[in-house]
Amino acid sequence: MSDPSGGLLRVATYNIHRCRGLDGRTRPERIAEVLEGIDADVIALQEVVGEHAEYLAGELGLFYTHGENRKHGGAAYGNAILSRFDPQSVQNYNVTVAGREERGCLRTDLDVPNAGPVHVFNVHLGTSYLERRAQAHLLMHDELLGSVSLRGPRIVLGDFNEWTQGLASRMLGAEFGRARIKGRSYPGILPFLHLDNVYYDRRLRLEESCLHRTPTSLVASDHLPLLAVFGIGE
Repeated sequence: MSDPSGGLLRVATYNIHRCRGLDGRTRPERIAEVLEGIDADVIALQEVVGEHAEYLAGELGLFYTHGENRKHGGAAYGNAILSRFDPQSVQNYNVTVAGREERGCLRTDLDVPNAGPVHVFNVHLGTSYLERRAQAHLLMHDELLGSVSLRGPRIVLGDFNEWTQGLASRMLGAEFGRARIKGRSYPGILPFLHLDNVYYDRRLRLEESCLHRTPTSLVASDHLPLLAVFGIGE
C-alpha cells in the first residue's frame, strides 16, 4: 500500500454490489484485485457482506470496520471501511427512513500520520427522492456530521444515489469540498450516471480525483471505484 508519510492520503469509495459482477458471478477475489490496483490508504465499500469485508481486509493486509444495516441471506450486510490505519473509534448511524430499506452511515476515526484524527463517514443513501431529502437532514444533524466532538478533518464518501443536484448534494456541497471527476460511475461497463462521491473538509488539499477504470473493474461490480488523493501535513 502507499505510504502517507510521503504527504499524500489516497481515499477511495466503491459500491461492490455484494462482490457480484456484471457476469452474475460472486467473486470477492476479483474485488480484491481491483482494490489492490487502486492502492488506497482508506477504502469505503458499500453493499458489503460481513464475511467479504473480512476476506478483503485479509487479502490486502488492512484493518477493517463493518456497519451492519440489515441481514442479507442471514449474513450481516451494510457498509465497510478498509484502512492501513488501526481504527480508533467506530460508530454506525441509522439513517433509515420509515417504509424504506434499512440504510446506514459508518463512521470510523483514523489516526493518520501528519494529519492527526481523520473522521471517515461511509454513506449509502436511498433510491427515493423524498428518502434522500430526509437522509440529508439526518447526515447534517449535530449528532452526526455536525457533532462538536469531531476535532479532525471529515471525509464523507460513498454511494449517494443522486444523479441530479438534490438536497443531499446541495447541503454537503455547502459544507464540504467535492472531488470532481470526468466521467460517470454507474453502471460499470457503460456508465451514464454519477452516483458516487467524495466530500471533504476544505482544510484537506485535494490533489487528484479520478475513476479507476480497468478491464477488471468494468465487470467486478455494477459501479466503478472513485479515488481521491489528498495532500496532508505542511
